[in-house]
Amino acid sequence: MDLNNVFAPRGGKAEVEEGLDFTPKFDADGLVPALAMDAITREPLMLAYMNEESLRRTLEIGEAVYWSRSRQEFWHKGATSGHIQRIVEIRTDCDQDALILMVEQIGAGACHTGRNTCFYRKVTTTVGGSTAKLESIGGEKSFDPAAVYGKA
Repeated sequence: MDLNNVFAPRGGKAEVEEGLDFTPKFDADGLVPALAMDAITREPLMLAYMNEESLRRTLEIGEAVYWSRSRQEFWHKGATSGHIQRIVEIRTDCDQDALILMVEQIGAGACHTGRNTCFYRKVTTTVGGSTAKLESIGGEKSFDPAAVYGKA
């Protein structure tokens, strides 16, 4: 599959919002946020970023490839851990500046902390909202990250 010209040039607002050409809008750093969700349960798994090349690679191999902002390198999800995200469907929002990856999460989990999801806590506030805290919502560890990644 030749993906060199997979993305159409961005047209006007109506064309982007109503047309059928995929014209992702990357931010000033060349990135677009990509929320990975379990294709069956619809549970959010993780939020990462893609640049043009990682999105092309994702489309080509059918597995999630992200751009690591901290390491400044491509990150094929599961290359180290074996916890691959097989793409079932990719959705974009109305102005094509955000993506949802519906994935089959293969392996024990999506989160580097050893959990199935990175979203294992919720934000709670006191009456009046003067203090915000985090509350665990059942994100038990499904694997030992030290054993998988070789670091604590």
